[in-house]
Amino acid sequence: MSDAQNQPVFSIEKLYVKDISLEIPNAPQAFLEREAPQVDIQLHHESRAIDEGVYQTLLTVTVTAKAKDKTLFLVEVGQAGIFAIRNIPEGDMEPVLGIACPNILYPYVREVVSDIVTRAGFPPVVLTPVNFEALFQAQKQAQAQQAGQGEAASPIIQATH
Repeated sequence: MSDAQNQPVFSIEKLYVKDISLEIPNAPQAFLEREAPQVDIQLHHESRAIDEGVYQTLLTVTVTAKAKDKTLFLVEVGQAGIFAIRNIPEGDMEPVLGIACPNILYPYVREVVSDIVTRAGFPPVVLTPVNFEALFQAQKQAQAQQAGQGEAASPIIQATH
């Protein structure tokens, strides 16, 4: 094989919204609410091989806004990407899938969340920047601690804002 065939490859093959959901369980009363809502944001991502050297990463954001004990809205967006990743050392694959791929997807999911919340009739929710490297390191640390306790670690990074 020539050196060109052994060069690392990382390319975006496709970016797409895999899943989108909006619920306004207390409409139309939700639009009369004057209290500032409490907003909870859950962030999850997972990656899996879908072919040789081809991976899908799915970044899911769930936004729940509540006023008092009533849910104003619940939005869940699954932003996915298909990535060609080849000739990367095995030890480097996890950071590529856990940091680089979510970093690429995050601006897209931010836009979709803001757009759907606005289209639903609420002020936009602007997701704050996320440091996927810090989340990845925290996950690795948690996995190491769980391994020391004999528990299985989850492959999904979770964050609450």
